[in-house]
Amino acid sequence: MSGAMRLALALFMALAASSAHAQLNLDFNRIIDTVKNAGKAFKDIDQPEEIQIGRDMAARLLGAAPLVPDAKLQQYVNKVGFWLAAQTERPDLPWHFGVMDAPQLNAFAVPGGTVFVTRGLVARMKSEAELAGVLAHEIAHVLRKHHLKAIQKGAQTALAGEALSTAVQNQNSAAREKLISFGTEMYTRGLDKSDELEADRLGVVIAARAGYDAYGLPGVLQTLQAMNAEDSGLALMFKTHPAPAERLDALGEKMQPTLDRYARQPPLAERFVRETKLIK
Repeated sequence: MSGAMRLALALFMALAASSAHAQLNLDFNRIIDTVKNAGKAFKDIDQPEEIQIGRDMAARLLGAAPLVPDAKLQQYVNKVGFWLAAQTERPDLPWHFGVMDAPQLNAFAVPGGTVFVTRGLVARMKSEAELAGVLAHEIAHVLRKHHLKAIQKGAQTALAGEALSTAVQNQNSAAREKLISFGTEMYTRGLDKSDELEADRLGVVIAARAGYDAYGLPGVLQTLQAMNAEDSGLALMFKTHPAPAERLDALGEKMQPTLDRYARQPPLAERFVRETKLIK
């Protein structure tokens, strides 16, 4: 091979390597951009977007079970809920509390500050402290963004990168419809057990800080524990939450000093009975 040919071949190989290297860099940069987009979509849900996602989800839930048509009852539950929320680090959220007209025993929150408790669960309660304990548990989910994080995590698989960003920012997009549907379905699957137990612990603290008997939430858990596990009204609660006995044991292990310290605060049983008598 002549010197000229060797030089030409060397130049060709160098150019080929350079081209391959450029292509590799291009592909790698595209992968990095995709990861960045996915990460941005995962992290950058700000408070206004969180609130709007919650409102969309609340509308879906209310389409399945409307509020109890009792203005006095709803006002009472909102007063209790507002007072509890005022004791937290996110008092500025547009908090809303409502009693759903459903016989099942359940309670749940959506991102951004909306909390629901069912008529069936309220009917089983004995005091305002028990109501406060349940509402505080749900408030804790909002404070820790448990549902929002679960929605984001699940949507990462179904809606990657730009699609998830579109779902968050564009209320009229097909991606948004999928995001809200996924979020609503989450209430039939439940959160991680660790989230539920954390909400129990924080809920006890919030209720005690608001001046209620700290044993309000444990009292409700004891009521659930004493019921027949085959009761159809408990099916969803038991499917989406740890067993009441497990939750009580966890509270006893982690929170016993707090429970005992604030056990003498008022349960406000008479006021609760008076305000909820129409659904008893």
